[in-house]
Amino acid sequence: MEFWELVIVIIGALLSLAGIIGCLLPFIPGPPLNFIAILLIHFFGIAEFTAQFLITFFLLNVAVIIFDYILPVYGAKNYGASRKGIWGSIIGLIVGGFVFPPFGIIIGALVGAVIGELIAGKSNSEALRTGFVTFIASILMIAVKLILAASLTFYFVQALM
Repeated sequence: MEFWELVIVIIGALLSLAGIIGCLLPFIPGPPLNFIAILLIHFFGIAEFTAQFLITFFLLNVAVIIFDYILPVYGAKNYGASRKGIWGSIIGLIVGGFVFPPFGIIIGALVGAVIGELIAGKSNSEALRTGFVTFIASILMIAVKLILAASLTFYFVQALM
């Protein structure tokens, strides 16, 4: 392996690691970094992936990015969350991610949704139910992102062997 190829592989490995970490931290994009690592070794001729593989994983990344923002809000809204509860969840997710990463994302979304619902005048049980739904949706999306990032990391490593 030539020096420049080694540099590309190291950059790809760092991107893959950052992608996995990014599944837990809101300010790191997660799976898209893993996909960029795949693209690096593909376009620099270190490994070869089919067009179908690249398109499929690109579309999966797009879907995960969209659902990562929509699912917790959609879940809360379907369980009767108020506008204040949804905004509380979003604000809590962002603040929690910076204050107490990576768990602050989950805890922040839950606490933010509950506080938002209480401000909206909902009962304690209604506020907790909304917070719980937001919490479950956030956990689900973290799991989905980790699965996608781990899959891309697996293909990255496999292509190098």
